[in-house]
Amino acid sequence: MSLLQPYFQQCPSAFTPALSVSCPSPSFYLSVSKRSFISCCSSQSQTAVVNGKIDSEVAERYEIRLGLPSKGRMAADTLDLLKDCQLSIKQVNPRQYVAKIPQLSNVEVWFQRPKDIVRKLLSGDLDLGIVGLDTVSEYGQGNEDLIIVHDALEYGDCHLSLAIPKYGIFENINSLKELAQMPQWTVDKPLRVATGFTYLGPKFMKESGLKHVKFSTADGALEAAPAMGIADAILDLVSSGTTLRENNLKEIEGGVVLESQAVLVASRKALIKRKGALDTTHEILERFEAHLRALGQFMVTANMRGSSAEEVAERVLSQPSLSGLQGPTVCPVFCKRDGKVAADYYAIVICVPKKALYKSVQQLRTIGGSGVLISPLTYIFDEETPRWRELLSKLGL
Repeated sequence: MSLLQPYFQQCPSAFTPALSVSCPSPSFYLSVSKRSFISCCSSQSQTAVVNGKIDSEVAERYEIRLGLPSKGRMAADTLDLLKDCQLSIKQVNPRQYVAKIPQLSNVEVWFQRPKDIVRKLLSGDLDLGIVGLDTVSEYGQGNEDLIIVHDALEYGDCHLSLAIPKYGIFENINSLKELAQMPQWTVDKPLRVATGFTYLGPKFMKESGLKHVKFSTADGALEAAPAMGIADAILDLVSSGTTLRENNLKEIEGGVVLESQAVLVASRKALIKRKGALDTTHEILERFEAHLRALGQFMVTANMRGSSAEEVAERVLSQPSLSGLQGPTVCPVFCKRDGKVAADYYAIVICVPKKALYKSVQQLRTIGGSGVLISPLTYIFDEETPRWRELLSKLGL
């Protein structure tokens, strides 16, 4: 018997292997078949590479794995969002990369680098993840297995943009069109662009009609590249633009590749095939939606004299800032007078955005409102979130 034979028996394959190499763990090996089929089998997941493409099967496990950024501002803001949605992370040791969410007993949290979250969603090692849209677009490369469940988590705002020097031959160049028409760029002397986005960068330039472009890969401190003479332009994430200005760089019209912020992304295969994944995603999505919709909203309650609920409602709706989400709630306020229960006042309840709060209070007073109470809102749950319907449509369910 061959020394390799025992390892073939641990993970039977429909293909006859030509070569098998065992790893130290008996639960993992790599096999290469006569059909150039490579499969890595372990106790947790299976990944096949066929003709250079990843074809991952849903691993046989019961936990729903959620990938979260492990470091930086995105990581802190993500934990804050989950906490605000009553989904606080329980991490026994801050050095550990795995944690739990007590409110979601079937969810296992894995802290990873953002780009690794996307890669592991594609490989089947994660089911859900929270990363920036730029990361999904760069490392997902349009893969149809990635589905954006929530596209606006309201933090991590930035945009991927092309920037050029303010000086020299670029001094009077203010648009992508003008940059493309510069006679300096030829086959022998292309426009040199430094970037860490080696997929989105070339794709954008090709779609924009810039023919003579050469990309150089770089991570961090890209703003120094033009001044050092190693690049003519950079393609990088921009938040406030302060760093660009301090390094004598400028953005140009038409040079924005992508607007980005934090998004909730999922594996299509996991949502369809993994037990509990879709229900868990539904709960997370509803919590996010309810919390984000309530941001900056206040509940205003006031008492108002009136002959009927309809008459009070008509007065309230006559004011432009008092319509609320769907209209005011009007109900009688009962009091006892001369031994009898009467309703001389009506209580009105409306939802008002923060920017219109004081104006709304003024309008309430104008129409007879008094005893105005104001409370911040934590959640606003709709009958059904539109994003849930969109997700079911994407999944064909």
